Amino acid sequence: MLTLCVSDVSGPIAGVFTKNRVAAAPVLLDRHHLQSHRGRAIIVNSGNANACTGEQGLLAAQTMATAVAHRLAIPVQQVFVGSTGVIGRALPIDRITRALPTLISRLSVQGGHQAAQAILTTDLRPKTVVVQAKIDGGLVTIGGMAKGSGMIHPNMATMLAYLTTDAAIAASALQRALKSATDRSFNCITVDGDTSTNDTVLCLANGLAKNRTIQPGTRSYRAFERLLTEAAQALALMICRDGEGVTKVVKVRVEGATTPAAAKRVAETIATSNLFKTALFGEDANWGRVMAAIGRSGVAINPDRVVVRFDDIVMVRRGVGTGLDAEKKIAKVFKRKEFTVAIHLAQGSADAHMWTTDLSYDYVRINASYRS
Repeated sequence: MLTLCVSDVSGPIAGVFTKNRVAAAPVLLDRHHLQSHRGRAIIVNSGNANACTGEQGLLAAQTMATAVAHRLAIPVQQVFVGSTGVIGRALPIDRITRALPTLISRLSVQGGHQAAQAILTTDLRPKTVVVQAKIDGGLVTIGGMAKGSGMIHPNMATMLAYLTTDAAIAASALQRALKSATDRSFNCITVDGDTSTNDTVLCLANGLAKNRTIQPGTRSYRAFERLLTEAAQALALMICRDGEGVTKVVKVRVEGATTPAAAKRVAETIATSNLFKTALFGEDANWGRVMAAIGRSGVAINPDRVVVRFDDIVMVRRGVGTGLDAEKKIAKVFKRKEFTVAIHLAQGSADAHMWTTDLSYDYVRINASYRS
């Protein structure tokens, strides 16, 4: 399947990519094109990751971008490419280029749902979002779509997210805002602890909202960053809810840490614990797994000061369980599809959060036969 997004005019574009050292050809190409800080079109294929395909794969990604640029009569550096699917197979570039005339003929302002549908792999449903706010004299709109279901882990995941906005914004401000929004959304979700080769988040702006150009560090920048974060978090949570085999989504919130990095380390250790994740699936209110994860996070803590809540139920106070009555109450919490585990370390004022999911039989089934 193919998706093509085209802006009426070129504008600033920002990108955040996988930290996996085995980066797919589209990621390598997009990093290069991002140096121009201008974008106009994004083309995405699903079913084939174009990863671990060597020079042939890079040539295919370049051909994909060049073909779009030629058809739209725009600079090739303003075309960005995305791919998702099976790793290690040659991209059928001839099929893609042959499909371009039909794809371009179907461009429409009403095509958002179809575009989001075409980028899916093992996802069960498309993921889209639209948010708006008045910023510096203009009504700014941010729209977005994403795919992601498995291989979901911070930095980032086997996920693609494409955001567009009509805001007038400086390229440096857009890149800074996207990095901040990503750190508080896509880099705060984990399904299975795997980081893919193709992870990409792009945000393209075209300035048609006619607001005063947003610059870094201004009040209007902060408003735009909040709006972009809202959109990114909505998409990130949709990815969690649509995770492979997922039946539960849990927010892990850590407060009272000495530094934000320490808080994030504790939250991530809990969120990625397979013992905790399987307990979620089995609805086993085993709060000891949370305490064990806190203790092995590598963060210096004082167990005697730790408080753990499951939604509004205090299960651990000063490092000690609060008894069978509390356990019975959190057993009911574990039956909910979504809830929060809140940890207070009582060491400082820093905090962090992550969203995690359970690990189910279906996750194993899906990934045991992903290529077949």
